[in-house]
This record gives sequence, structure tokens and C-alpha cells, in this order.
Amino acid sequence: MPYIASIGTYLPCWGEPDHRIVGEDEDAVTLAVEAGRAALGGGGSVEHVVLVSRDLPLLESSNSAVLLAGLGLDAELEVTERLGGAPATLDALSSARSRTLIIGVDLDPAGAAAVLTADRGTQVRTAARVTRSLPVRTRDATGAVHDYGDPRLLHERGLLAALAAAWVDTPVAVAGVDHAQAAALCAATPEPLPTAGASSGLFALAAMAQSGLAGPLIGVEQASLSGVTVGSGGAAVYRTEPAAVGAPEGTFTPGTELPISLAAYERAFEAKVRWEAGKHEGSAELDFPPRYRVGADGGLSADYQLVPLPRSGTVYTGVTVQLPVPGLRTPYSLVIVDLDEDVGVRALMKVTGAEPGTIGIGDRGRMVLRRVAVRSGVPDYGYAFERESTCGK
Repeated sequence: MPYIASIGTYLPCWGEPDHRIVGEDEDAVTLAVEAGRAALGGGGSVEHVVLVSRDLPLLESSNSAVLLAGLGLDAELEVTERLGGAPATLDALSSARSRTLIIGVDLDPAGAAAVLTADRGTQVRTAARVTRSLPVRTRDATGAVHDYGDPRLLHERGLLAALAAAWVDTPVAVAGVDHAQAAALCAATPEPLPTAGASSGLFALAAMAQSGLAGPLIGVEQASLSGVTVGSGGAAVYRTEPAAVGAPEGTFTPGTELPISLAAYERAFEAKVRWEAGKHEGSAELDFPPRYRVGADGGLSADYQLVPLPRSGTVYTGVTVQLPVPGLRTPYSLVIVDLDEDVGVRALMKVTGAEPGTIGIGDRGRMVLRRVAVRSGVPDYGYAFERESTCGK
């Protein structure tokens, strides 16, 4: 029986209060990193990571390397990637060993949540598991979606039949269905959840932890169900949930796609995605991006260490690009950020989470992992600047 030490949540700032949408530079991996870093905000060690989503960027390769690098975790950690919704995430939680980071991610509505298990905290144990087949919504190998479109069938032969088969007590919260259905099934009106998929059960856990509630939590997807009993405890909740704003307007200019060089991608990966600089032996200066140097003897010095960079800083200067750029949505803003902790590094990066032209000199913010491009079908990740104040302002 696992114990939950901390819970982290993340919502993109774009969209409506009850329906968030991802920004153009966000995907399931960047959302997972945001939620995971929030859950790790109180400390704690990680030995295993489980990522649950139906929207993984790479299905024929692994998303693990980017996830671990963005979280700042050891590249040798075990990562399990699961395709699934609310029941799959609760299954992963109920069977998790201590020091496991479980992350659920959804893109429509968009949001992510993560829990870190430990040797103490809020206890969770398996209450029910029902697996039935009612494929109301399907997606084939090409990505085409077919929706049978019968909500009454899904409610009566999916949700209600699964609950009857589970023989669980009246739940405190139900994830994976809309709020009206959840409220009708619970003993008291639960808090509305911002998502309805893999992350919804973890958002429900965060709400229960903050309200001091204990009892059954049910996750439903079509006709399958997973339930856990949540005990009392002291799980800390860390939320990164800026106020919702409308997505900024812009013009997308089509153009020739820049091909990717996987050799260059591999060479730059660690420093770029882990946000690290190069440090040569005997020198106090940091190089970002890392690079070779000419030594005092005139020889090439290629032996440098990668050291973590601060993830906060102040805008030194910036510019907003108004001219159409093929393959990009314009306008967009670029800033040079003076990183904190007197490391002597200034970094050029794109602005995220704000209307173009609204970031000024002296603004404070943080560096966040974003998808900077998709080249030859490969998502390319790097860092963007997000202002400390409310997203979008």
C-alpha cells in the first residue's frame, strides 16, 4: 500500500477557466515536466517514473529521455509509459512502490498532475478494479478517431454497470466523467475537475488532500473502472495553475520545413534539455551553450563538465518579431535573460505564456521546458521564458 508524500498539478494558461488548451509550444511531455517538477517542489527522492497519457508525442520511440532530463532526474531511472485514462493512472498509483513519481497528462481539456510516493504520508489502497469492453471511442494506427456517439449507452452500460460490478462504497470523488455525472454519484458535491482523462484522478486526489477528505476515489473510462481508498494523511499539494486567458492571435506563414540533423540533436540534447552549461577545469566561467576552448598552451580544450543552470532570471533586453517567418506564428517575442545566482550567463530564448510584446526589461520569470520545434516529425525541446506574473498579461 503506497503513501503519497506530495501532489503537483499544472494547467496551461490558455483557454477558458473550465477548459484549458495547450499552447503551440506545449505537448504531453512539457505538461508532464511541469506537473512533475511541482510534485518534487517539496523534495523527496525518485527511483521510478510512470507516465500515463493517451497523447504521448512519440509512439514508436521513447519519451523517457526528455521527461527525465526536464525533471532533472538521473538518466538511468526506470520509466514506464502507459497509454490510458483515469483508471490506468489510479492502477499505477495503487500498485506503486515507494519513491515512485506517477504523472497523468491530458491535452483536451489540457492539464497534468503528478504524485510522489514515499514511506509515509496519505495512504492509498486498491478498492476495486473492473475491466469491461465497450469501445465507444476508438483510434486506429493512423490516428483516425471514431466515436460511436451514444452517451446514454456509455452512462448506463459503461459507468453505472461498472460501478454496480465494483461493489464499492459511495465515492467521495469520481474522475473520468463530467462534473454533473460525478456529482450525481458522490455522497457530497465534489470539486469540479479540470480534465477528464489520465490526470483527472490525480487532480481529484489534490482536491481531497486540500479539503482533508478521505474515502473512495473512482476513475472511469468507457466501461472500465479502477477505485482506490484514500486515507487521511499529510500529502502536500503544489499547484501551478495560472488564471485562464484567451489564446493570442497571430499569423502562421507556411514554408519549407527545416530538416532535422539527429547527430546535432544528440550532441546538444543533454545541455539543452537539462539546462546546463559547460565548465572547463581551472576556469570559474560558464559557457552556455557548452563549447570547446583554446587553452593557455594553444591547444584545444575539449574536456568540460556540465553543471546545472539557475531556472530563474531577469529580462536584460528583448525584441518582438513582426515580420512573417516561414514555419512560425508571428508576432513572437525573444528575450535575453540574465540568470540568477551570479553565474554570469545570459540566455536568448523565446517568450511563452504571454501576449507578444508585453514582456519588458526587468521582468522576472522562470525557464520552462517547451517544444521549440517539430522537425522531420521529431519534437525538439528547449527552454522558454515565462514571466512570474499571471500568464497572458
